Amino acid sequence: MIAGIDRWQVNDPNIHEPRLERLLNVRGFVLPPATENGRDIPVFRFPLWCSCPVCSRLDEHRFFTTFDKNRCANCNVNLVPSRFVVCCNRGHIDDFPYFAWVHAGGRGSGNEHELTIQAGGTSASLRDIVISCKCGLSKSLEGAFGKAALKEIGYRCSGNRPWLGAAQEACNETPRTLQRGASNVWFPTVYSSISIPPWSEGAFKILNRYWSALQYAPDDALPQIIGGMGIAKGTPYSVEDLVLAIQQRRTGEGSGAVSQPDGLRWQEYEALMKGKAETGPDQEFVCVSAKGGNAVAEEWFERVMLVKRLREVRALHSFTRVIPPMPGDPPERRSPICQSSPGWLPAIEVRGEGVFLVLNAGRLRVWESDPLVVQRAAKVNNNYLKRTQALGSVPVRVITPRFLLVHTLAHVLINQWALDCGYPAASLRERLYVSDGMAGLLIYTATSDSAGSLGGVVAQAAPGRLDEALLEGINRASWCSSDPLCIESDATGVDALNLAACHACTLLPEVSCEEMNLFLDRAVLVGLPANQKLGFFAEMLASGVD
Repeated sequence: MIAGIDRWQVNDPNIHEPRLERLLNVRGFVLPPATENGRDIPVFRFPLWCSCPVCSRLDEHRFFTTFDKNRCANCNVNLVPSRFVVCCNRGHIDDFPYFAWVHAGGRGSGNEHELTIQAGGTSASLRDIVISCKCGLSKSLEGAFGKAALKEIGYRCSGNRPWLGAAQEACNETPRTLQRGASNVWFPTVYSSISIPPWSEGAFKILNRYWSALQYAPDDALPQIIGGMGIAKGTPYSVEDLVLAIQQRRTGEGSGAVSQPDGLRWQEYEALMKGKAETGPDQEFVCVSAKGGNAVAEEWFERVMLVKRLREVRALHSFTRVIPPMPGDPPERRSPICQSSPGWLPAIEVRGEGVFLVLNAGRLRVWESDPLVVQRAAKVNNNYLKRTQALGSVPVRVITPRFLLVHTLAHVLINQWALDCGYPAASLRERLYVSDGMAGLLIYTATSDSAGSLGGVVAQAAPGRLDEALLEGINRASWCSSDPLCIESDATGVDALNLAACHACTLLPEVSCEEMNLFLDRAVLVGLPANQKLGFFAEMLASGVD
C-alpha cells in the first residue's frame, strides 16, 4: 500500500497551477516519482495476512518469514496475500478478522489455535472457502460480505490507517468485507483545473518555479530580488514585466474568487467564452470561434469554440472507501493522504484539445420552465437528497433539468465522437459548466501522451461535421437496445440517481465522466414515447432529418 505523501522523498513541487493551488491551499504539486535517482514511492506491506498454497497455513506475514522475503519457511514457496479486507465508511482498512470469524460463539476443544484455509475448487462461491482452526472449529466465508456480517460476530472497526504507518484513530463504524482489489476499496477525491489566461501565459509560467521565494517579497524589493536571482535572463521579459506579473498574480489570489470549486469553473467558463488566439508556441491555452457551416448546431448552440490547446492539472486531495465521494460529505468521510501536510499534493498534468459548446439560452429557458420537465428532474433531485441524508452529507447543489440536459448531452456526444474521430471513449472527457448563468460543456482529450493533441476532436466542429455528429448522436439516443425498459425507467443507477440511462445507450467509461455515470436521463434529450415534447431536441427529431 502506498505510504502517505509526507513520507515521500521528493524535491520541491514541479507542477504549478496558481488557481488550483489557491483552492487547495498548497504551494504546488508533485508528479509522483518513478525510479528517479532511486527515489521510488515508499510503500507498506498490506494485507498483513497471507497463506501458503502448499501447507494452507493462514497467518500474519511476520509469522511466516522475515519482512524482505515472501516465501513460506517450511514449504519454500511464495506466499499468497489475503484476498479479503475490511473497510468502513470513514476510510479505515484492516485485514479480514479470520480468527474472530471462526471463533465467534465458541473456543473449540483445544488450546492451540492455528488457522488454515482451504478452497474446495468445486465452485467460485464463498461457501467453498473454509477457514479451519487447530482447536477444531471451522467456518466457511459464506455470508461474510453481508452488511451486518461483522457486527454479528462482535467485530468493530479498528480505526487502522496503514498508509500512515501505525496511525489509528477511534471509530465506532461497523466495517464491510470487500475483496482486496475491488473498486470500492478506494475512491480518489480529485480536484482539477484548466490553465487559462493570464496564468497560462509565458511570464506567469516562468514565475511558477520561483513563486515560493517571490510570493511574500515586498513590492519595493521585487526588482532587486528578480535581478539578483537572474530570473529574467534568457527570457523575452524584462524585470519590470515580471514585477507586473507578480503583482497581477497577487491581486488574483487575494480576490478569493477561487475559494470554492465553482469559482474555478466560472473563471474557465469566462475564458472559454472570450477565447484566446494563438500568439506563440509556448501557449497553454488557445481557444477560437468555430467557423460557420453548421446550420443545425447554430440553431441549438449560441457558442461553439475550438480549444486547440489546453492544459489540465489533476491533483489527488483525499479518498473514501466503500462509498464514492460526493460534494458536501462531512470531513470525517474524507481520508487524508498524509499525517502532516508537506505543502504540496500529488498531481499529473495532461495536454490536449477540445470543443466547447454553449446551449441556446432562449430555447433552454423555455424548455426548463415546462412543468413536466421540472417534475422529471425533481425525481432525481429527491433521490439525491435521500442519498446525502443517509450518508450524513450536506446537499450542496440542486439537480436541475439544465444539469441533466448538459450532462446527458456530453455523454451522447462523447459516444458519437468516439465513433467519428478515432479516439476511444476512454480518451475523451467531459467538463461541465452548469449553473443559473452557465449552460456549457467542454469535451476534450485528456491523455498524458501525444495522442491528446492530434486534432481529431477539434476537427469534429469543422463545417458540416458538427451537424452530422449532433444529428446522428441525438438520433442514436432516441433508441436503445434495452427499450422500452430503459426509456420508461423511473430509477436506475446507484441509489436511483439515473432515469433513462444504461450501458447500451448513455453510460461512459468512468474516467470520462465527472459524475461517475450518475445524473443522466436521455429522455430530457429525446422525450418519452408518450410525450415526445419532453425532450429538448424533440423538434430536431420531429423534423425527420437523418
